[in-house]
Amino acid sequence: MTRILTRTKELHIISNGKMPIEQLREILIDIHPYVTSIHLREKQKTARELFEAIDLLSREIPLSKMIINDRVDVAFAARVAGVQLAFHSLEPLIVKKAFPNLRVGSSIHSFHDGEKALRDGADYALFGHIFPSHSKPGKTPKGIEELSRVAQLDIPVIAIGGITPENTKQVIQAGASGIAVMSGVLDSRNPLSAVKAYVNAL
Repeated sequence: MTRILTRTKELHIISNGKMPIEQLREILIDIHPYVTSIHLREKQKTARELFEAIDLLSREIPLSKMIINDRVDVAFAARVAGVQLAFHSLEPLIVKKAFPNLRVGSSIHSFHDGEKALRDGADYALFGHIFPSHSKPGKTPKGIEELSRVAQLDIPVIAIGGITPENTKQVIQAGASGIAVMSGVLDSRNPLSAVKAYVNAL
């Protein structure tokens, strides 16, 4: 039996909600073998549009890698791996009780948020933004020191925000279980090269 070596640190790719699904699909077909999870963060889409997008993507990309932002109903109906909950979403505790098979992530912005995510039974926490980020202009980044503090909690922490292949090592050394990237891959001229650079950094 062949042993498959797996990376211990996770690499999550998050859609930006601005790209046509067909364009996103072309990128994801190339990069999905290198990533742990693909988050569909498509806030403008209706439940039906989101379900149709997943249906299209799933012809080439495993459902076991897909995570849906906020929409627990769509995540369950489409049989994807999990759901990423924001501050306005249902509580992780409620979702885990109703849908025990879904992997539940909780978006957090502080140590206190992390404690709550842990209490509520979230499977992991998405924490950021760590470095200055184009998607959060004018907002003070949390920084490596705060990441180190949050990473001490007994919950896997995926860091997000301004993460590049060059600063990935700092993030992992601070205790993160992985990283999440949006523009660093999806806005790159060569997304496949970009994703490989992150994989090498991990």
